Amino acid sequence: MKARIPGANNQSQAQMLKQVQKMQEDMQNLQAEIEERDFTATAGNGLVEVTMNGRHELKKITIDPEAVDPDDIEMLEDFITIAINEVVKNIAETQETEMGAITGGLNIPGLF
Repeated sequence: MKARIPGANNQSQAQMLKQVQKMQEDMQNLQAEIEERDFTATAGNGLVEVTMNGRHELKKITIDPEAVDPDDIEMLEDFITIAINEVVKNIAETQETEMGAITGGLNIPGLF
């Protein structure tokens, strides 16, 4: 037994299915594009710079020589941690914003 939506006909259901399939294809394409992008964040007023791709793979860490103080390694470690967390946050925000443009703000679990 098929569930029927009152007032809906087969043509409108087929159109809706096509729209959902197009949205899914657009989202997959966007996700692939985001995974290839580079995201960069800094900490310590630019003393540490971290670059990661959209797959969360660390590509590069740049440390300004001024950030290296043998008597305060903990500060450098903190700068690295802050920069990595910031770039991960930037990736997540980009995914949410750009996927939201495709879905019209619908929160569809499991799509990204």
